[in-house]
Amino acid sequence: MSGEETRRREERAVYIISVAAELAGVHPQTLRIYERKGLLRPQRTSGNSRRYSEHDIERLRNIQELTQAEGVNLAGVKRIMQMQRELERMTERIRELEAELSRRPIPAPGRRGGTEIVPFHSSVVLRWGETPS
Repeated sequence: MSGEETRRREERAVYIISVAAELAGVHPQTLRIYERKGLLRPQRTSGNSRRYSEHDIERLRNIQELTQAEGVNLAGVKRIMQMQRELERMTERIRELEAELSRRPIPAPGRRGGTEIVPFHSSVVLRWGETPS
């Protein structure tokens, strides 16, 4: 299975709220609270029922770990998750830039045409004890 297929499968919302709550080890009301706080955004059916994906279940487990084991409040959890998303975006941008750099030719050092670190046009040789003119 390719990475894209795996990602799509993880994001496919198939679980109703009671099943998602059971899989994550929380009460269904907890999922509603997390949604109101902006920590979770389940997909909705045409009848407006919540549907949760594997990705949502994993996110619920992470929230539980932060709140129960680490003692982080929900505002802190929200901030941590925002920082994680930002880190993922920056990491992806770094990969893109590295790929772009790897496709560019590396100029030979010392070649004319603006590729030198410090342009070298002429030299002055000083002998010990002489002062420049």
